[in-house]
Amino acid sequence: MSTRLLVSAPLGNGRDVVLEGDAAHYLGRVLRAAVGDTINVFNGDDGEWRATITAMTKSTATLALDAPVTSVTESPLRTHLVQGISRGDRMDFVVQKATELGVKRITPVLTDHGMVKLDAARAAKRHEHWQRIADSACEQCGRVRPPLIDAPIPLNHWFGEGRADGSTQLVLAPGAGQPLSAIETVAEKLCFLVGPEGGFSDRELEDATIAGFTPVSAGPRILRTETAALAVLAIAQARWGDL
Repeated sequence: MSTRLLVSAPLGNGRDVVLEGDAAHYLGRVLRAAVGDTINVFNGDDGEWRATITAMTKSTATLALDAPVTSVTESPLRTHLVQGISRGDRMDFVVQKATELGVKRITPVLTDHGMVKLDAARAAKRHEHWQRIADSACEQCGRVRPPLIDAPIPLNHWFGEGRADGSTQLVLAPGAGQPLSAIETVAEKLCFLVGPEGGFSDRELEDATIAGFTPVSAGPRILRTETAALAVLAIAQARWGDL
């Protein structure tokens, strides 16, 4: 696959794109690209375009757009992952791999049993960090629309905002009466609620049920939080998406 870069500029026939900052540094210093080389660029809205490097300086790179590139990498299944924030790099791993699995939106939530505490400043930094991870994963996997990464929010606040959007809503609960495999059909939108390392509290599971979530299990074994999230997304894409 050609080198792919996510850019912020509008894309279209006859346009030039000027890269600055980290993007220009990555292209010139990391990839060692030169004038005349071609790459693919996308911005999340205008599809993917083939571009030729026409000029480079120490801090900028100018690209001339050549032609649109046909892409069929976005899944028709609109998956939304509401993920209990976990410790260390587990959340980073979930964001990266969920993006590769076609997730459309990720909402990091703070939960009763979660071990991560975030003040406003740390929450903002983690939010930006997770969005960068998702953007980079899109560049690698061929997607043209990066998923939306929401700012971290307490789970009870997220419930309180009201999320009735016509989606099929499933909460992972070990020991639930029915497995995910028992769900025959889903709506065009599918929302998974996955707990952190310690799982959800009884109160949170009750709130989820009140909010319209159906408890399901991911099988007879207890999965780590990062394994559970990716397993159910992969199953969903295989059954109702594009895997």
